[in-house]
Amino acid sequence: MNPHVFRQYDIRGHAERDFDDDFVHALGLSLGTFYEKRGLKRVAVGRDCRLSSPRLYEALCRGLLETGVGVVDIGVGPTPLLYFAVHHLGLDGGVQITGSHNPPDENGFKMMVGKGSLYGDDIVELRDTIESARFHRGPSGNLESVDPRPAYIEHAKSDISLGRTDLRFAIDAGNGAGGPLALDTMHALGLSPVALLCEMDGTFPVHHADPTEPETLELLRERVLGEGLELGFAYDGDADRVGVIDSRGEVIWGDKLMIILSRALLAKHPGATIIGEVKCSQTMYDDIAARGGRGILWKTGHSLIKTKMKEEEALLAGEMSGHIFFADRYFGFDDALYATLRILEILSHSEIPLHEMLADVPETFATPEIRVACDDAEKFSLVQQVVEHYRPTHELADIDGARIQFDGGWALVRASNTQAVLVLRFEADSEARLAEIRAEVESVLDGFRGN
Repeated sequence: MNPHVFRQYDIRGHAERDFDDDFVHALGLSLGTFYEKRGLKRVAVGRDCRLSSPRLYEALCRGLLETGVGVVDIGVGPTPLLYFAVHHLGLDGGVQITGSHNPPDENGFKMMVGKGSLYGDDIVELRDTIESARFHRGPSGNLESVDPRPAYIEHAKSDISLGRTDLRFAIDAGNGAGGPLALDTMHALGLSPVALLCEMDGTFPVHHADPTEPETLELLRERVLGEGLELGFAYDGDADRVGVIDSRGEVIWGDKLMIILSRALLAKHPGATIIGEVKCSQTMYDDIAARGGRGILWKTGHSLIKTKMKEEEALLAGEMSGHIFFADRYFGFDDALYATLRILEILSHSEIPLHEMLADVPETFATPEIRVACDDAEKFSLVQQVVEHYRPTHELADIDGARIQFDGGWALVRASNTQAVLVLRFEADSEARLAEIRAEVESVLDGFRGN
């Protein structure tokens, strides 16, 4: 068993090397034991379109059923459909088999306990149970199949109020699990998106399904500019993250989307609490405060954000990576399709294009997420060294990595919880200052890595 597959908020690894049938069966037994201990009897299981997902589904469900837990098979679809099914059907938990934005030969498991995320110490418990092989055994659980897609579409139809339906936009689903549901939902609302790579293909033959990587957005950008579209949306492999291209072909990153969404929200809910993560621009937090909202800087990670939203009764949350979470009119989970609809709803009632909605935001210069390869065994200790280096001399937030405040900007160094990488980001009030801050921090980091 590879211990590194057990992450902070999911289980993820190489589909063949890390997840053979014996391990996945044991994971199903461990999950079933976890649920039984808490009196939870009926859970949903969904899967993405990766080639390995059917095999993992069979092995996982076999383990779950052997513990006496009932399984509701919701079929192939995006991760938000699993979240929706658990809420809509009143289930006790769920598991989505998905590699998310990782390469096609990888896969993983995103899990729910009740209506919330299974993460942190609960994942440690799953690992411990596998290692001890102390599994609950009971009469075989019941296996049933339910298709939640019609209910999902009906919810969207009842919730979204469009000012006009002639919006000209494209969707690039990256051949991931979200394409068919996205198109069906859009069409049900009277929308006619330009469809790019909306057919599911677990080999992801055209480009990597990760909208945080600018190169994956080139096809979408070309179509938006070539056809004079108002905007374009891109999804990751399991459609819980969204990327946006505006009519000029520019990327609107997650924190800028949050400014647009938070302004609309605060107009209807004055004083609302809104959560961002450590990679978000300071301009976002300043904008929320200027409009009377309560902005909270928090840790990166979909499970951590969702838990914090419940604690703070926040109505909206978002990450740079395109995870957008709505508790206003929705269930508090990240859903790229629903985020698309909320953005289209705003645009449909406006006479100005999306990018002009941000014209009054102070100009800053920022890098996208910079991912630096780093061994899982090393990455957290390197971040701690950076914290210790800067804490005596700089204002620093260390709730998730090191967000270091400089004169005229800030820097972030954090360890990814999903990949063997360090994630860096920099923002400053000028290009020159941005280059200076980045050069200094990267030099400090290189020095630690060279030791």
